[in-house]
Amino acid sequence: MVTPVAPAPSSGTPDSPDLVLVVDFGAQYAQLIARRVREARVYSEIVPSTTPVSEMLAKRPSAIILSGGPSSVYEPGAPTLDPAIFAAGVPVFGMCYGFQLMATALGGTVDNTGAREYGRTALAVSKPGSTLFEGTPAEQSVWMSHGDACSAAPEGFAVTASTDVVPVAAFENDEKRLYGVQYHPEVLHSTHGQQILEHFLYRGAGLAPTWTTVNVVDEQIALVREQVGTSRAICGLSGGVDSAVAAALVQKAIGDRLTCVYVDHGLMRKGETEQVEKDFVAATGVQLKVVDATDRFLDALAGVSDPEQKRKIIGREFIRVFEQAQAEIVAEAPGDQPVEFLVQGTLYPDVVESGGGTGTANIKSHHNVGGLPEDLQFTLVEPLRKLFKDEVRMVGQELGLPEEIVQRQPFPGPGLGIRIVGEVTRDRLDLLREADAIAREELTAAGLDRDIWQCPVVLLADVRSVGVQGDGRTYGHPIVLRPVSSEDAMTADWSRLPYEVLAKISTRITNEVADVNRVVLDVTSKPPGTIEWE
Repeated sequence: MVTPVAPAPSSGTPDSPDLVLVVDFGAQYAQLIARRVREARVYSEIVPSTTPVSEMLAKRPSAIILSGGPSSVYEPGAPTLDPAIFAAGVPVFGMCYGFQLMATALGGTVDNTGAREYGRTALAVSKPGSTLFEGTPAEQSVWMSHGDACSAAPEGFAVTASTDVVPVAAFENDEKRLYGVQYHPEVLHSTHGQQILEHFLYRGAGLAPTWTTVNVVDEQIALVREQVGTSRAICGLSGGVDSAVAAALVQKAIGDRLTCVYVDHGLMRKGETEQVEKDFVAATGVQLKVVDATDRFLDALAGVSDPEQKRKIIGREFIRVFEQAQAEIVAEAPGDQPVEFLVQGTLYPDVVESGGGTGTANIKSHHNVGGLPEDLQFTLVEPLRKLFKDEVRMVGQELGLPEEIVQRQPFPGPGLGIRIVGEVTRDRLDLLREADAIAREELTAAGLDRDIWQCPVVLLADVRSVGVQGDGRTYGHPIVLRPVSSEDAMTADWSRLPYEVLAKISTRITNEVADVNRVVLDVTSKPPGTIEWE
């Protein structure tokens, strides 16, 4: 017998009374679900599946979504969920593993048959007028990733979709406002996934699409003011979108008590430092302190080829330079408020790849997450930590930052240090800077800057190949072009650039950059590859 737990009245943010909780069962894409909810203009938060139902309901959610996960419901130690959540009167939507948990908790049948479905799958909608599937095709492509399968829906639930392998691929109970699908509607490969999610939010749960990036800005400004209090902060400004938006947001919160520190670590692209000094200060009026730490970083990286070690060294040296800058800022204004806080433009993909997501593995340490030293002397301020890149751009637009800053292609904090496969040296950096500048010039000239997510240019420093230049044999380095298209950096595909553009880039690099005699194109998606090579 399930004992009902009465939900408290809905809360959310002051400007958006609706809150959707995403219960994370170890899914890499739990934050993506939350983001899709926010795209539907409904506020969302993530809680781990270990959170007691009483605590979930204390947040006064208007709806709850159960994420997927890597486990089998029959696996010993697999995540579980208190069935009381289904008797609380709160609309619930189960996806993949969450769907199977809902089915078993409510009396349905989930079989461990070994009949698996992975990737694109044809879904047959048996009740096209249902709450979830109204207005969508009777046949649609969805993204599956499961081994177990639901063979019988709980009593009182209507089966609304199936596949060749799964007899119950979706079920709905309008009376209890409980819904579920076996697939992943949050990924773009599910062709009508966002529409299905919005049908749950608007029709199943009765929520209104009222939450916008204005809410993000207002909420984060309030949180930063509360966190920093009367103290001062410094921001590690890299010149990229993330740190620029984080700096602009914190400046809105604490004004001239923020000083931005731009560390020229010698790993930047051609002309980057001059552009940061000119464009960002002109756009925001922020106090900017430029530190030339090239020698320090290159000395620390000398002889190091392992990418994880490089990232950790760069992260450590960044913090040491910030600590030095902190002391100088305090010395310049003695008796003023202390500088206790370090602002970073950390995004959720950084956290996930560094092993900071619930149940996720460490893919690579980002310098601002897994690469931070243990003896960090600052309290971190990370107002963008739960956002994806495109959301950050929208926040930047809301803050009034110019397009040339907001729409800049992503560039990693460790800079060219992780685009040299092998040891980082001055000569190799100079070579890569020239090749990178040529690629950027030609992509801009072809009007392709907004068509691709970014185009890392990679130097395979420890690889050489035979070539012929000027009627003579050469033994030079290959340069890799890595143009990718993405929406959020969690997944990516290689960009199909025009051959004539690729040919021009290749010709210019091999003609103009010494010691390079070969240009190759990386045509790997993410997964299996990451966007950066290191």
